[in-house]
Amino acid sequence: MTEFVNGNRITLLRAGADYFPALEAAIHAARREIHLETYIFEGDATGRAIGAALMAAARRGVAVHVLVDGFGSQELDRALVHEMRAAGVRLLVYRPNISPWTLRRARLRRMHRKIAVADARVAFVGGINVVDDTEDPGAIPPRFDYAVRIEGPLLAKIHPVVTRLWNLVCATQFLGRLPEAARFAPSTEFCGAQRAAFVVRDNIRHRRDIEQAYLTAIGQARSEIVIANAYFFPGRTFRRALLEAAARGVRVVLLLQGRVEYVLQHYASRALYGAFLDAGIEIHEYHKSYLHAKVAVVDRHWATVGSSNIDPFSLLLARESNVVIEDDGFAGELRTSLLAAMTEGAVQVRRERWKNQPWTTRVMTWTSYGLARFLTGVFAYGRAEEFQ
Repeated sequence: MTEFVNGNRITLLRAGADYFPALEAAIHAARREIHLETYIFEGDATGRAIGAALMAAARRGVAVHVLVDGFGSQELDRALVHEMRAAGVRLLVYRPNISPWTLRRARLRRMHRKIAVADARVAFVGGINVVDDTEDPGAIPPRFDYAVRIEGPLLAKIHPVVTRLWNLVCATQFLGRLPEAARFAPSTEFCGAQRAAFVVRDNIRHRRDIEQAYLTAIGQARSEIVIANAYFFPGRTFRRALLEAAARGVRVVLLLQGRVEYVLQHYASRALYGAFLDAGIEIHEYHKSYLHAKVAVVDRHWATVGSSNIDPFSLLLARESNVVIEDDGFAGELRTSLLAAMTEGAVQVRRERWKNQPWTTRVMTWTSYGLARFLTGVFAYGRAEEFQ
């Protein structure tokens, strides 16, 4: 069950243009402790700017902890790693040295979440990695993504999660635990009027928490569901929830990836379009840039922002984190941003045109879908039937 906490101030951050300056400001303001978890940490201009801020914090005596994923950050510049560690930044790698040739699902048990916490007083949660968010500067606009800045009692839920994972990684790599974690209490002071919850997905106690938060909101929806998700390949339970919502008269709107980033995922997810369109669900494909968002708004009151895609990787294997907010103002702001993105950078998929697509596209779509189902069975056995 999702545990909501009152008294928070949560700020919506759009893409790297909002996120990275806010993150840098929090790092510069920190006086005692910083935790940063990210799937990808690149040695590009953005990565070096964040790295410089982290190193400056470490040099002034702040305990700086950076946890990166062994697969997502496998190309992180070793010179930058050495420089950060020399400055006093403690940098660990989550699940390093996993063979790319193994078919064991352990290979895909990644740390996909993006969280930062400074002095246990301010936190950031979202889908934005530490990487330049423009694939081709001048040609393609920045990736379409979101994060949130959080102050208030919700820190008491977030801070223990990051310290617990840090200690777990330390234990598995035979390193020392955090000496300061036990005596560094997160803030519980009310900073605003927003009600929010922090939900994670892991492989121990929280296997379905994020998915269940979505399903509960969808099941209770009465007027509108707007979902923007980069990699959308939901299982049967999730698909059924959306179809049932549409059947009871709820407007269901999906903003999905239009540009081909990963061929298999792109075409496999499109195999689901027919059933959704037949049910009256709107599908908009975002083409202006690469869609990386993982957000939703339900009934203009419930909203979520986080790292979790709606696909087998995120819902069955990876460590993920989302913030759920029940607040008309925040939900309205996010909804307005999503609708603007649909108007300015997306194309609606029309049912009639979809039914008349070329046979070559149909073959590509259903071949990809079959392969995706097979790989789900290989890597995510146990609940793989959900994605059949």
